[in-house]
Amino acid sequence: MGPRAAGAAPRHPARGDSDSAAGRLVVGALVVALVAGGVGGVVGVQLERGGSFSEVRLPQATEQERVSQPGTVAAIAEGALPGVVTLYSSGGGAGGTGTGFVLDDEGHILTNEHVVRPARDGGRIQVSFHNGDAVRAELVGSDSGYDLAVVKVTGVSGLSALPLGDSDTVRVGDSVVAIGSPFDLDGTVTAGIISAVNRPITAGGEGDGSDISYVNALQTDAPINPGNSGGPLVDQSGRVIGINSAIRTPGGPDADGESRGGSVGLGFAIPVNQAKRIAEELINTGVATHPVLGVKLDLGFTGNGARVGSSAGETGVLADGPGARAGIRDGDVITAVDGARVRSSDELIVKVRSHRPGDVLEITLERDGEERTVSAELGRATSE
Repeated sequence: MGPRAAGAAPRHPARGDSDSAAGRLVVGALVVALVAGGVGGVVGVQLERGGSFSEVRLPQATEQERVSQPGTVAAIAEGALPGVVTLYSSGGGAGGTGTGFVLDDEGHILTNEHVVRPARDGGRIQVSFHNGDAVRAELVGSDSGYDLAVVKVTGVSGLSALPLGDSDTVRVGDSVVAIGSPFDLDGTVTAGIISAVNRPITAGGEGDGSDISYVNALQTDAPINPGNSGGPLVDQSGRVIGINSAIRTPGGPDADGESRGGSVGLGFAIPVNQAKRIAEELINTGVATHPVLGVKLDLGFTGNGARVGSSAGETGVLADGPGARAGIRDGDVITAVDGARVRSSDELIVKVRSHRPGDVLEITLERDGEERTVSAELGRATSE
């Protein structure tokens, strides 16, 4: 049998008076206890009413005005949060959530192209501000190659534009703060450092490859998760130095068969100097321009560097293009750009994309076992 209440035990008539006395003693003890409790309660009430006792008040620090010290995460967050927004895009049976930030008082907002991609063909974009206000936004322009997009809101007053910094001055070890909406948790602030600069990465390419973005990224260990995309990476002065865009996560499913994701301290941001140029072009013309070298690359080449040519046997140098004018030939293997090593075709594309049309690059290449350097002025191509 399970536990039972003490007062519920059965009586046994065969037991003698001693048992009865014990029973009376137990009952008596209970009565005394109850009476004693009652008497104590009455006395306590009388003493409290008489002022001998007072209510319990636990000690606590007194309230005072909180002022965050400049350069602290708290101060950076206070200044930046009003200018950070959450974006919800939908269209074509797909949807997504991401982050963006205000560029100017005209209502332009910068984000990642992959954040607004579902709404690219007549879908819907909604922007939610830090104060809870939500409005519709229109897509101004986007570019999948740079993974950047600009949207615009109208009829909104009191916009807080975030100041842009200089990503060329960023150094490894600099403290940074990332702000965004990871997993739809808007206004989330995380902190870390710059782990590396000029980190060549590619992202996207899940479909036909037309959405691959090439970024010479800022790497950070500030926790970045799905939903942070398009949000600002800011320095200790509260200036935007990068646009959080990609993370590296462990591959494969976990023990439960679920796909693993989330931050492992490897986040990547588009340098703001590159993003600024693209944003200005999207705002002014609706399209962005790409610098081009005017060569095709053999994507099947497995050696060190980027081989000019085609795996299908086609010539890799476009007639009268920047590469041809620089003297690059079919079959050349490009091993460095401006002295920075190139290990693959993707790295060459990233390094070229990090420049502007018209920039002159020093291209190091190998031809017939010999190394030589040529100068190439980058051409211009317009995104679709």
